[in-house]
Amino acid sequence: MKSSLALFAETVLAIARRLLWLSTWLLWIPMAVYIIALNHNHSLGILQGALLVVSLIGLVVINAETAVVIYSSRRSNPWFSRGLLQRWGRIRRRPAPLARPAPGPLPPQVSLPFVSIPFVTIIVAAYLPNEQDIIEDTLLHWLTRVTPPAQGWEIILAYNTPVRLPVEDRLQALARRYPALVLLPVAHSHSKAENLNAALQMATGEMTGIFDADHYPAADCLSRAWAWLYQGRYDMVQGRNIIRNAKDSWLTQLIAVEFECIYGVSHYGRSLLADTALFGGSNGYWRTATLRHLGFHPTRLTEDIDVTVRSLLGGYRPVHDPAIVTTELAPDNLRGLWLQRQRWSQGWLEVAGLHLGRVLRSPHLDAAQKPYWVLMLLFSQGFYALVWQVVPMLLSIYLSRSTRDLNFENLNLVLMGLLTLSVVLQVAVAMGLRPAASTYTRRHGVLYCLLSPVYFWLKALIGMVAVVNHFSGSRVWHVTARTKSKPNRWMVALRGVK
Repeated sequence: MKSSLALFAETVLAIARRLLWLSTWLLWIPMAVYIIALNHNHSLGILQGALLVVSLIGLVVINAETAVVIYSSRRSNPWFSRGLLQRWGRIRRRPAPLARPAPGPLPPQVSLPFVSIPFVTIIVAAYLPNEQDIIEDTLLHWLTRVTPPAQGWEIILAYNTPVRLPVEDRLQALARRYPALVLLPVAHSHSKAENLNAALQMATGEMTGIFDADHYPAADCLSRAWAWLYQGRYDMVQGRNIIRNAKDSWLTQLIAVEFECIYGVSHYGRSLLADTALFGGSNGYWRTATLRHLGFHPTRLTEDIDVTVRSLLGGYRPVHDPAIVTTELAPDNLRGLWLQRQRWSQGWLEVAGLHLGRVLRSPHLDAAQKPYWVLMLLFSQGFYALVWQVVPMLLSIYLSRSTRDLNFENLNLVLMGLLTLSVVLQVAVAMGLRPAASTYTRRHGVLYCLLSPVYFWLKALIGMVAVVNHFSGSRVWHVTARTKSKPNRWMVALRGVK
């Protein structure tokens, strides 16, 4: 068999060797420290206790979110009420700080076609040199495949580019053909946030949808989103992002299943349990007045998480609806994934450092939401660095002259086993509830489960590097490469072998 499989491509192996070398150093240094400490009769009890607490919390959260998603899937009401923890714990919900219509329960009898949609603004943000190959297809999808509101809409392409590109002439021709398309080149912009802020200044819709340049939303996305916002109970609704190029490679298949677990189970379960959600950067629909008031911080690495936390601190209410579907492109190589996830991890660290204290003191988060957000922000700061210590700690116990702590080893193995089973259950639920638009199957879920230890190691390594970059002051923004979906060379090679 020729080594034409993408999984064993030379570039992949070269990157893997570098990652293995980096992870070896990150394992060897703490292991040496632990061996010295144990040989001098120091205890690792505090670190061991922290690891066990993190494992228990992760076990509870993962299974609670999965269980409530299973429960909701068996109910026929699509407007299944959020905030089960508030109802079961009789927790009083915090009042909104701004005058709004009295929020009533979402009525199951409301049918989407009977909700009158106002004039809507759609903002598509793009860094044009990176997305010039896909932007025309994205805009044509919006203009021809998505159902426009009866009151009308505007689709603002807010983009920046260091030089004029040939695609701009074609975009101008497209705008002349479709009057709803508004082209907004943002001079001197260096970030997605600056593009969005410029577009918000000219947005005239009552609802504004934010999208990246690679997203193809479902035809009914606007009606579904407005059905959540029109009563005044919520200020933002985040939809479900699924991977469109899942069949491109083994890596995109892993990311596709991961996104299904995140958007189809974790985010949805959080919304059902605690009546809270986060804006994922795309496929999010806001009240325009709310988003214009908040704005996007131009220097944040993750402007979406930053605006989410600031909205919560201001008393605004987000919700997650997995029925609002869009498809997007996943990175198809390890370098692209590394740079994207490193920015995400470092961005969460940045937001946690800025807002964790305010979240703890916030009067607008109730007794269910506040612990949830504190845990998410704390986990973003210490989860990967802490979990990374499991292997060097166990190795140091074996290699040192100290007496082995069998209780810790056995309990750690039990918790790791339970966490693994919990992830398998989450994947099974996610695959069982995946939307019809998905291009992946349960077979991809099995592949994800088999490769999940390696994939988790990779994400933990990325998280460790993000921690180092954050505390060393390194803040480099790498744009995620966007290209059209490629033929699946891996699967073609497999068919050739057969």
